[in-house]
Amino acid sequence: MTDPSVPEGWREDNRALWDERVPVHVAGEYYDLDAFRAHPDVLRDFETAEVGDVTGRTLLHLQCHIGTDTLSWAHRGAARVVGVDFSAPAVEAARSLAADLGHGPERAAFVTSDVYDAADAVPEATYDIVYTGLGALCWLPDIRRWAHTAASLVAPGGFLYLAEFHPITEALDDATGSRIVRDYFDRTAQVYDAPGTYADRDATTVHNRSVEWQHTLGDVVSALAATGLRIEFLHEHDVSLFPRFENFEVRDGYHRFPAGRPRIPLIYSLKATKS
Repeated sequence: MTDPSVPEGWREDNRALWDERVPVHVAGEYYDLDAFRAHPDVLRDFETAEVGDVTGRTLLHLQCHIGTDTLSWAHRGAARVVGVDFSAPAVEAARSLAADLGHGPERAAFVTSDVYDAADAVPEATYDIVYTGLGALCWLPDIRRWAHTAASLVAPGGFLYLAEFHPITEALDDATGSRIVRDYFDRTAQVYDAPGTYADRDATTVHNRSVEWQHTLGDVVSALAATGLRIEFLHEHDVSLFPRFENFEVRDGYHRFPAGRPRIPLIYSLKATKS
């Protein structure tokens, strides 16, 4: 039975949007792939500290886009990384970038697949680390199904690591982030029609309809706990990767609220292990 809360054609619209933006991201300054080829490491300091040493381990990156984070883990010593994304142009861009860095598919493989179908698409049954980076979960309508899929791909003794934008930010006004203007618990699909991309606001684009969902912190943690994974930690961070609010300042490489104003969490991260 079709879920009436999920708009028809949502996956096709989202895929068309991301497919079109891949060449913009590959050529633009935001990802700066020339600089990445020279120093392939764009991971955030809290991620590398919380994940720890990946030397000799296998790592699966769900919703990897063009593979910069995935390949950063390879640069940091992962024995094998595998990236999954539903956008074929993004996967092709990731494979090309891996080849530029001298990584063959035995070291860095990329697979085109919907994240819900990842267990049937990836080359190995399980991985030491399953990683999901920032800005991924909002594209998924069913967080329980995502958690089940992700947990099934974690090897015994391994763990899932998730870093994501904090859902509280979506409830606040866009100017100063000081007023609650939207319902934090609104789980209905949010449909947008906006040209450009976070990497280039002025880019000319045709496929602009996107369908997104907000997942509360409680929903995400509960979905993972229900899979049998053990939640090791849930951390909240007062930094962002982009100017989420108009009054943000850039300090120490992150976007932050102005000094002296009360802070709220902007990103959260968690680690969940499989015994």
